[in-house]
Amino acid sequence: MQEDSTSLYDEDFHAWTRRQAALMRDLVARRWNGPLDLDRLADEVEDLGKAQRNLLRSQVRRVVEHLLKLDHSPAEAPRAGWRRTVVSARAEIDDALTPTLRKDLEGRLPRLYAQAREQAALALEAEGEAEAAGKLPDTCPYDLKAILEG
Repeated sequence: MQEDSTSLYDEDFHAWTRRQAALMRDLVARRWNGPLDLDRLADEVEDLGKAQRNLLRSQVRRVVEHLLKLDHSPAEAPRAGWRRTVVSARAEIDDALTPTLRKDLEGRLPRLYAQAREQAALALEAEGEAEAAGKLPDTCPYDLKAILEG
């Protein structure tokens, strides 16, 4: 079991955190009498996985927002900065993406897109580009691969 846990830790940290939290809670349910505060430890370990998941969701929103601005804004001046943001966010995603979190992103993509679209629209409107903001697609024009890799 130790080898399986080590392998899972290396390959899918998010899944590992969920597994470890479940094992700790199972020990609590069996009334394990060790010196560890397993309930709180389980919560903390689980929160590590949630933090990684939330970081990825945030970076996907960031990529999509900037792709939308690149695709729909006529402005030239901010384009290089938007491209740098996309490259930076993709690197953050690449550092943390696991198979479990990829599935999470695939399932959440419509919601993440709606949030990113709203952010892009507000940013465009703030720059006087209400027409571009009004032309943003209602549904996501990018699949996950395009968001993650370009």
